[in-house]
Amino acid sequence: MAFSDPAFREANRANWDERVAIHRHDRTGGYRVADFLAGDDRLHPIEDAELGPVDGASLLHLQCHFGMDTLRLARRGARVTGVDFSPAAIATARDLARRIGREDARFVESDVYAAAQTVGERFDIVFTTWGTICWLPDLDAWARVIAASLVPGGRFYFADGHPFMLMLEEIDGRLVPTYPQDTPADRPLVFDTAQTYTGDGTPLARTRTYEWVHSISRILAALGRAGLAVEWLHEHTEVPWRAFPMCVPAGPGMYRLPDTQPVLPLALSLSARLRIGS
Repeated sequence: MAFSDPAFREANRANWDERVAIHRHDRTGGYRVADFLAGDDRLHPIEDAELGPVDGASLLHLQCHFGMDTLRLARRGARVTGVDFSPAAIATARDLARRIGREDARFVESDVYAAAQTVGERFDIVFTTWGTICWLPDLDAWARVIAASLVPGGRFYFADGHPFMLMLEEIDGRLVPTYPQDTPADRPLVFDTAQTYTGDGTPLARTRTYEWVHSISRILAALGRAGLAVEWLHEHTEVPWRAFPMCVPAGPGMYRLPDTQPVLPLALSLSARLRIGS
């Protein structure tokens, strides 16, 4: 079973293939597609505050969806390669690259676990953000791909939903611990969701997905075993989607818990370097 189980992967891929057109048309504005086409290169506030300059760097964006953040980083001067397992996402990313005149951006269709072999190149930076590792049962294999994709001393930047947040559900106006902190690889959480997360009401035909919660300790241990040394880890009380119905806006594109709730971490980010000799 583990990460190679084709049933889990194919169900998730079919679901994401459907989401691409909905997200690309961006009827709710959650992806800021119109701003992007007009030249905007902003990421979310967390990445913008932490990533630093990328001008002149080679950069691999794993699980890039339809490539908007990849292309934003290209606009900042990075030489970018985006990877995603959805053929619809990669086709859309390539179309966007043509539309904005960034044909130098490379987009590769690949399962994340095969990305290092498929891409066949090492990079200064590997970039992975928002809603990524919840789709991956095997973090050791994920971390090995990151290590195999970095030059010695290269940097990995990661931001995602906080594992504590992912253990909770809002039930009758309360946040209730519902899911385990470390989902077994062969026993994923199973969800049937009628619509995507942006608020667009378009119904999905392929509603079933398989997902995993990974604790901070599991993430850090996997990176360490792969030869990556964590430079810092930050926890954040804001996240770039409405994680629970009770969440309230917290600046452009960001959400937090209301003042009636305890202050809880909703996101985490980290920076790690591939150790020389790894």
